[in-house]
Amino acid sequence: MDLSRSQIASRSPHFLKARRAVAERLRIAARHLPDGPRFCVKEAYRPLARQQRSYDEHLAKLRELRPELDEAALLREASLYVAPPAVAPHPTGAALDVTLIDATGQELDMGCPFNADSEESAGACYTDSPAISAQARANRRMLSEAMRAAGFVNYPSEWWHWSYGDRYWAAVCGAPQALYAAVDESFLEPA
Repeated sequence: MDLSRSQIASRSPHFLKARRAVAERLRIAARHLPDGPRFCVKEAYRPLARQQRSYDEHLAKLRELRPELDEAALLREASLYVAPPAVAPHPTGAALDVTLIDATGQELDMGCPFNADSEESAGACYTDSPAISAQARANRRMLSEAMRAAGFVNYPSEWWHWSYGDRYWAAVCGAPQALYAAVDESFLEPA
């Protein structure tokens, strides 16, 4: 776990909490890693209010960077990197932002920093980006194989984002509905 919060906006004391089934599946995924690398969870739960702020901030940034886009195009573009609060996975406790670390705690080369958007990473944030090194591609493959073996699905615009039981997971898996809805932060037990 990355307790520094250096790469996330959330200041919630619950930022590393996840649904029990999600945590259990992460343990299963860990058994699919080769000796050496380990998971490092950067963020799990995110309060709805923080999700709204992140979405609004990204939308404002896009308005400045892409003035040629109409409102509908801006909303679509913003939704590729920050989920609109109504469908956001992190407020459900069913999504994890995760990377790999070595035995010393150093992050493995994944091709771009966690939480880099498509503009700042020149597209390297996309899970299947061709613009990354062979080593980064191998590390992403290792992460993907372990997470998929445990039933997680990846959001392809963010190599680090994995879900189990949220709306995105349900859509990808063909489930009739999500297993989990958003949780208001006030209902969580103190950290």
